[in-house]
Amino acid sequence: MSITLRRPADAEQPEVAPDATTSTGSSKDKTVKKAKAAGESRSSKQKAPTRDALVVGGAPRVDLLPLEVRAGRKAKRLRRGLGYGVLATVIVMVLAAGAAFAFNVAAQARMLLAQSETATLLAQQQDFVEVRQVQGQVAVAQAAQQVGASTEIDWKAYLGRVQGTLPGDVSMQKVTVDSSTPMAIYAQATVPLQPARVATLTFTASSPNIPQVPEWLRALAKLPGYADATPGTITLDKTTNQYTVNITMHINDAAFDKRFQPKGK
Repeated sequence: MSITLRRPADAEQPEVAPDATTSTGSSKDKTVKKAKAAGESRSSKQKAPTRDALVVGGAPRVDLLPLEVRAGRKAKRLRRGLGYGVLATVIVMVLAAGAAFAFNVAAQARMLLAQSETATLLAQQQDFVEVRQVQGQVAVAQAAQQVGASTEIDWKAYLGRVQGTLPGDVSMQKVTVDSSTPMAIYAQATVPLQPARVATLTFTASSPNIPQVPEWLRALAKLPGYADATPGTITLDKTTNQYTVNITMHINDAAFDKRFQPKGK
């Protein structure tokens, strides 16, 4: 609370007593200057009061608002800020929902377009049903060829190679072939250390001289698909004076012709 004290207007001006002894104008000027200086000093003191000093002549101000009013104003500002925050959250959620809806609509449009293209392609495939059927039949025939010829051996060519290993005076008289089929597994040897085989070739050779069986067996070992060979006894036919020998030769899967197998396999 500030208290203001005012003075009368005539009291602010200093009284100048007439000097009967001074008749010159210089004494009067000095008196007026002193009075102005004193008035300016008093006004400057009134214009620059300190915080703790008593203000004289100031406007009276008294804050009579209760603390509840100030707290209510502060709470109102807080509620206003919270309202703005909730409003911003709602706006963001609405924008996000709108973006999701737009994305869903675009995805549905792409799905409908893809379904339309699929239906068009299926309709176009109806024109090539017969071609696809023929392709399926060709594939089945090729698979059948591969399975049917999977155990095929070109015996004519192979027997020619066997004939080429015979010595000059030896001729092949009788040949027996026993080979595997695509429908059954070829019987394997029951004797230990016998190699796997897919066919058995048994032939009889005759010669006017005793045949050189070891050399013949070494020549047979160079043939493709050779697994092993077992010679029989050498006998002499007195009526023809010819020596005969029986050879049992086992052949493995390296002798398969594989003419229907796809290339690169």
